Amino acid sequence: MAATTMNNNFAGEEKKVIFASSLGTVFEWYDFYLYAVLAPFFAALFFPSGNQTAALLSAFATYAAGFLVRPFGAIVFGRIGDLVGRKYTFLVTILFMGFSTFAVGLLPTYESIGWAAPVLLVLLRLVQGLALGGEYGGAATYVAEHAPPGKRGYDTAWIQTTATLGFFLALLVIGICRFGGVMSPDDFKTWGWRIPFLVSLILLIFSVYIRLKLNESPVFQRMKAEGRGSKAPLTESFFHYPNNKYVLLALLGATAGQGVVWYTGQFYALFFLTITLKVDGQTAYTLIALSLLLGTPFFIFFGWLSDKIGRLKIILAGCLIASLTYFPLFQALTHYVNPALEQFQQKNTITVQAKECNFHIFVGPWSKFTDCDRAKDYLTKSGLSFTSTDLPASSPDNVLIKIGPTELKGWDQKAADKALADLKYPKTADKNGINWGMTLLILFIMLIYVTMVYGPIAAFLVELFPTKIRYTSMSLPYHIGNGWFGGMLPLLATAMVAASGNIYYGLWYPIVVAMMTVVIGALFLKDNRDRDINE
Repeated sequence: MAATTMNNNFAGEEKKVIFASSLGTVFEWYDFYLYAVLAPFFAALFFPSGNQTAALLSAFATYAAGFLVRPFGAIVFGRIGDLVGRKYTFLVTILFMGFSTFAVGLLPTYESIGWAAPVLLVLLRLVQGLALGGEYGGAATYVAEHAPPGKRGYDTAWIQTTATLGFFLALLVIGICRFGGVMSPDDFKTWGWRIPFLVSLILLIFSVYIRLKLNESPVFQRMKAEGRGSKAPLTESFFHYPNNKYVLLALLGATAGQGVVWYTGQFYALFFLTITLKVDGQTAYTLIALSLLLGTPFFIFFGWLSDKIGRLKIILAGCLIASLTYFPLFQALTHYVNPALEQFQQKNTITVQAKECNFHIFVGPWSKFTDCDRAKDYLTKSGLSFTSTDLPASSPDNVLIKIGPTELKGWDQKAADKALADLKYPKTADKNGINWGMTLLILFIMLIYVTMVYGPIAAFLVELFPTKIRYTSMSLPYHIGNGWFGGMLPLLATAMVAASGNIYYGLWYPIVVAMMTVVIGALFLKDNRDRDINE
C-alpha cells in the first residue's frame, strides 16, 4: 500500500514537472517568435523613414541578433544552473523573456524618441535571446532529471513540442487580431501589433506562478548533498577532455542537422510559400498552422520510440531522409500551391547576362548593389528561376535580361514589370488553384522530419554529459546548432538562391549540414539511453 502511494505521488510530481516546464517554455517560444512574424508591421515605426526595404532589413537583422546571442545565454545561464540549481535558473530566464517581450509592446517609436527607439529594440531583442539560451537547457535538464528510467525520451519530448506550440500560439494570437474582426488592417499596422506583445504579461504571470510551486531536481539535490558539484562548469565543459570532445560532437553530429531540418520544415517552408510562391499571409499561416496541429503529436511519439530503440538512430534517420527528399518536396509544393507560376516558368526561359554580380548575405550601409544584383533580387523575389552567365566586357550594357521572347538591356524595373505582365505572369497565387490536400500532406511530411530529429534530442543531450556540468554542456551545442546553423538558414538560403538563379538552390544548405550530421553522428557518437544520469 505504501509503495503504491509513493508511486502515485511520484507520477503526480512527474506530470506536474512536465506540465509546468513545458507550459513556461511554450510561452518563451511564443515571445521569441512574435518578433519574427510581426517585424514587417512595426519595421517602419522603429527605423528612419524613407526606405521601407532598409527598415525591414534592419528589423530582420535585429531578429537575427536574438539568434546569434542565444549561445551566450546558454553559457551564462548554463553555468548558473550547474552552480545554483535548475529550478531557479529557468525561473529567472522566463522573467527576463516575459518582461522584455512586454516592453516591446510599450516601446516608443522612432518618431517619438529618435534613434533611442531602435537601440532599445535591439537591447530588448538581445535580452530575449539570452533568456531563451538559458531556458531550454534548464527545462530539458530539469524534466530529464525527474523522469524515471526508461521514460526520459517520452517525458522530455513534451518540452520538444513547445517550440512548435509557441510558434502556433503566436500565429493564432496574431491571426485573431488581424483577421478576426477585432480591428481594421490600418489599426493593426498602427498600434494593434502591440497587443500580442502585451498579452505575454498574462502568460508570464501564469507560468511563473506554476513554476514557483516546483521542487529542485532530485538528481541535482543528491549531487549537491554528496559534494559532487562542479566549481567551474565552464572550464570542465569546454576545456577538459573528454567533455569538450562531446560538446563538439553533439554540435556537429546531432544539433546542427537537427537545427536545419527544424527551420526548413517550419520557417523556410513559410517563407517559401509567401515570398517565392506568392501565397497571401492568411492562407500561408493557415496552412502552416494546420500542419503544426497535425504533426505536433509525433514529437511525443518519437520521444517515446527513442526510449525503445534509441535516440541517435531516429535523429540521424530524420536528417538522412530529409536530405534525400527536400528537392522533390519543395518542387511538389510549387506544383500544388501555384501551378500557374510553374507553368509560366516552363513556357518562358529566363537568362541574366551581367558583368558585375555580388553575393550578399548581411545587408547594410556597406552593401553595394549593382544592376546585376537588382535584377537577380527582382527575379528571385518573383519566384522565378533563371540561368546566369557572364556578359562580354565589350558589351555596352552592365546587364542583359531575357524573359521569354523579351530582351531587356540594362536594369529597369518598370520594363521588367511590363515584360512579365505581357506574358501573363501570375503576381499572386490563386487561392482556388491551391491543392490544399496535397499541400498539407507535403508540409506534414516535412514536419514529421522535424519531429524525428527534435523529439529525442533533449534526452540524447542530457544523457551525453555528467550531472555537474549537464546544464552548461548541453545548452551550448543546442543553441549553436539551432540559433546559428538553423537560425541563419533563411538568410543564407535566400542569398544562395539569388546568386545561383535557382529558387530551390538554397535547399543545398540544410541538405549539406544534415548530411554532415549523419556522417559525424554515425561515426563518432553512440546512444546512451540506458545511462544512469545520476553520475
